[in-house]
Amino acid sequence: MLRFMQRFSQASSKMLKCPFTVTVGASKRIDTLSLKTSVQQKLSPLFPKPWIFPSFPLCMSKTQCYHTSPCTFKKKQKQTVVPARPPSTITYLVESPKPALYITVAGLIPFIAPPLIMVMSNSYIPILAFTQMAYGASFLSFLAGVRWGFALPEGSPAKPDYLNLANSMAPVVFSWFAFLNSENVSKAIITVIIGFGIALHTEVFLLPHYPNWFKALRIIVTLVAVFSFVSTLLLQDIYPEKGLKRPGQAE
Repeated sequence: MLRFMQRFSQASSKMLKCPFTVTVGASKRIDTLSLKTSVQQKLSPLFPKPWIFPSFPLCMSKTQCYHTSPCTFKKKQKQTVVPARPPSTITYLVESPKPALYITVAGLIPFIAPPLIMVMSNSYIPILAFTQMAYGASFLSFLAGVRWGFALPEGSPAKPDYLNLANSMAPVVFSWFAFLNSENVSKAIITVIIGFGIALHTEVFLLPHYPNWFKALRIIVTLVAVFSFVSTLLLQDIYPEKGLKRPGQAE
């Protein structure tokens, strides 16, 4: 019995001294078969039949491998739905009520008529330029009244607050200043042009409460009025001056 214990301790110490390594990585593995055979050879004097302990080689044949490739965590990107581009404001012109459309077209005649008459007569007529400026200044005052009339009724999207009512007074100021400079028609016309531009920017883009068809009408009126005023200023330098400068003034 003593001899049996000595041989068993020697075999176990030799088994522990047998070098074996556990490699890290998915590409390198331990040759478990050679390790198994070496253990069986060392234990053959003690156990002639190695299958007496069948679980022992199975435990020794198990290896633990570690995956060393870098992990990537990709976040799923949410698909953003791009909203459809809204139609241009000018496209709503066809939706304008017929009375508003016809009256607006008729209201453009005093803007277009003076430069057309000057071109047909090959002369710059100061009194026509003055009437054109006076009509543009009066039109600015009309735009201010439209804003007040739109903001005062109950249930209107534009509230009668300082923002709406005070901004509507800007065209009136430019109209008044244009009449003060009526001695120099060119300066008065430039003042009216600035008033039209500020009124369009304020009421259509800063205070967007008007219906779309009315915004389209405002854009058309502003473009036609500014184009006619610029044409009058250009004709002053092209054609010779002819006629009265102001109504009721003697030649």
